Amino acid sequence: MTEATKEAKFSGFEPLAAQPYRNLWFASTVSNLGSWMQDTAGTWLMTVLTGSPLLIALMQTAASLPVVVLGMLAGAMADIVERRRLLIFWQAWMLGAVALLSALTFFNIISPWVLLILTFLLNIGAAMNAPAWQAIMPEIVPHNQLPDAVSLNSAGFNLARALGPALGGLMVAAFLHADTGAANVFLLNSISFIGVILVLYQWRRTPLFKSALPTERLFGSARAGLRYLRYAPRLQAAFVRTFIFALFVSAVWSLLAVVASRDLHQGALGYGILNGSMGFGAVIGATSLPRTRRILSADKIIHSASLVFVATLAVLAMVRQPLVIIPMLIAGGFAWTSAMSTLNLAVQISAPAWVQARALGAYQTVFAGGMSLGSVIWGAVAEHVSTPKALLSAGVGLLATLPLASRFHVMRGLQPDLSPHQLSLPILPESSGYRQEDGPVRVCLDYSIAVEDMAAFNHAIHQLKAVRLRDGAIRWGIYQDVLDPTWVQESFVTESWMEFLRQRERFTASDRKIRDRAWSFHRGSEPPKTSYMFYLKESTRS
Repeated sequence: MTEATKEAKFSGFEPLAAQPYRNLWFASTVSNLGSWMQDTAGTWLMTVLTGSPLLIALMQTAASLPVVVLGMLAGAMADIVERRRLLIFWQAWMLGAVALLSALTFFNIISPWVLLILTFLLNIGAAMNAPAWQAIMPEIVPHNQLPDAVSLNSAGFNLARALGPALGGLMVAAFLHADTGAANVFLLNSISFIGVILVLYQWRRTPLFKSALPTERLFGSARAGLRYLRYAPRLQAAFVRTFIFALFVSAVWSLLAVVASRDLHQGALGYGILNGSMGFGAVIGATSLPRTRRILSADKIIHSASLVFVATLAVLAMVRQPLVIIPMLIAGGFAWTSAMSTLNLAVQISAPAWVQARALGAYQTVFAGGMSLGSVIWGAVAEHVSTPKALLSAGVGLLATLPLASRFHVMRGLQPDLSPHQLSLPILPESSGYRQEDGPVRVCLDYSIAVEDMAAFNHAIHQLKAVRLRDGAIRWGIYQDVLDPTWVQESFVTESWMEFLRQRERFTASDRKIRDRAWSFHRGSEPPKTSYMFYLKESTRS
């Protein structure tokens, strides 16, 4: 293999060769450009409408709170509703919200609370759209290109972040009145959603996972997703790291406009340049991330990014020279996208297809929760104490929690094979008198285990416990017979026969390895005997 071939192999741009991915990437990058122009124009408009640091910081809360409230529900919906149609609907929702904000601003029917409410409505659409958008990535690129696809998505997003704030600030500054410039930015952003809608309309989707069973109900889907997350330690580790990182780093996003206006005495264009510096650094980070991953582990990337942000927060708090602040913001942007892309990828590769959007919805809820809570905390500290002390407090907090956060490992060791391994679905006999919706159902498996193998079997079967519970069981147990110690019975309970079938359908290749390890200790040529029992409800005699 030549050096040129090796370089091409690891260029990180291979996903762009797939037309569906390429079209969606360009359309979303343009839309994100409009969104970041709006973010700058909206935040700066708020500084014109009010001098309250808390209200200005609440713009970040208005952007993040919908994800906190709706993230899991959005993920559940994206796993049970046809994603292409769902994405088109929410893109249209965002178009309508921004168009209304533009019209009200043009006619000067705008106030801090109207701006906050419409920003909140816009981000309801963004919250409902995001899990489905991220979950379609494995459908349009090969699995081995997924890390590069995530990095390219981040690069496109942050390219928009680099250009959008400066363009938004420039457009606001180009008009005599800030509200007129902001209204034009809002109008351009509403138009940017049209391109995404057209690309989605033309896309012909091929789902990776399609259930042979009836569609889950929305709240049942959300409950199944939460149950899976409860027994998925890899996902939990990524969520803890995400929350801690977002909680303290949110100080930069929520207070940068205050720093630009009050501490650096800059206008809208100056704020746009500062915000764009973060985006520029993020683009560099996203495009170099494939090479960075070959040098550093995921844990080291996140650890290093946290240290860089500690320095960024300290510089913002203590330095008043833009020539010093801008390079530090570029470094902060590099660290931001390196950490968040790594955490996003960790979630995507740690959840099977049937629950992937729900896992991404939970990830977004955790991320937005950290951003929202942090924005309120640091905004309140800035209002009642000072902006520099709020930034310093965030930096000290991030540094102090780093030893705790480092105990939660991300993408460490061999990753599980989450490809579907569908088991046969038992048929419920009509003669039983039960329906698929009836339950609870208890499933029992009888094992014959040699005494000398009991300790190893005990360890292996408890590894299977998490598989049963995260795939649909509500209770699980393992029991040993008193009179015959070689007879061991595993039992688990599902809410209904339908939920038992769903549990079997959710089985993955990694789950199969865990089950086969436990079953390898069973003596005999036949698999463990399995029995299925419905709960016998009490009946009244006539």
